Amino acid sequence: MNTSKLYMTIYEDIKGKIASGEYASGTKLPSEHEFCVIYDTSRGTIRNALDLLVEEGLVNRQPGKGVYVLDNNAITFSFGGLVSFKEASESSGQKFLTTVPYFEEITITNKLHERTKLPLGETAYCLHRVRELGGERIILDINYFLKEKVEGLTKEIAERSIYDYIEQQLGHKIGFAQRVIQVEPATAKDREHLIMKSYGFVVVVKNYVYMHDGSLFEYTESRHHPERFVFTDFARRR
Repeated sequence: MNTSKLYMTIYEDIKGKIASGEYASGTKLPSEHEFCVIYDTSRGTIRNALDLLVEEGLVNRQPGKGVYVLDNNAITFSFGGLVSFKEASESSGQKFLTTVPYFEEITITNKLHERTKLPLGETAYCLHRVRELGGERIILDINYFLKEKVEGLTKEIAERSIYDYIEQQLGHKIGFAQRVIQVEPATAKDREHLIMKSYGFVVVVKNYVYMHDGSLFEYTESRHHPERFVFTDFARRR
């Protein structure tokens, strides 16, 4: 196997074992030498795989001691990368139920253009997705996708993974996102779809997502119950 592909395969395998609890939070991973034996490869390949895990905030190197698994019980959204909700939740080991109470085709009006930056007059899919964990509705995603970029999108696809559909079925390459994170007063829509208890605010992550060619195709407001989620990033001094 190509070395560049091999270290990604090893990275995914170790990441999966962390998510499943085989490598539990706080435990020490096998040494680089032990991983070389396990995966029958070079130390450089293992180091590249571990570097990705470090960058993602899943493990931490302690010089002279080894590599340790960091606490990954919370659902975390890394702002250094662009992943789908499905990928983020699978990494955490949590099982979410996604429902789509609203799905319509709309035209981008002046008001929507100001809000979403999507091209004026274009047709878009507008949908609401509610994420439920352990019987509690804790995330409301309000999505707008340009129809010409995500042709054939359905409610059923949206319940699974839109990004999988875009990349695996349509063959498009998603490039990058600009994000805005802020706290906002809870709206009537938030109270309708989320279990807000006594909270009067939500954490909102606004995503402007672009294809690899630089064309904007998605605007999403991910509205989070403030009690259940922690947003994290992992920074390393260079």
